[in-house]
Amino acid sequence: MLYHVRMDVSIPPDMPADKANELKAREKSYSQELQRSGKWRHIWRIAGEYANYSVFDVEGNAELHDILMALPLYPYMKISVTPLCRHPSSVRTGDA
Repeated sequence: MLYHVRMDVSIPPDMPADKANELKAREKSYSQELQRSGKWRHIWRIAGEYANYSVFDVEGNAELHDILMALPLYPYMKISVTPLCRHPSSVRTGDA
């Protein structure tokens, strides 16, 4: 299943820089691992915000939930999820 996910990050301003940097490094490593596996298909920065739009390709709700909960920055995120399905007018055949 495909999911459109918006993630807004709000790291507390009083978090020590070394802790924030360590969380960001773990987040980057985890997200790139998921991208390489094909589960995190796309990630797009939202200009001017500490936020992104992403597309996940996972088995279902439970797998997406587990992936999102494992994000190192999860405690500092507001996340909204929209399930996607193929549009009948799409000319692309590679998307489910």
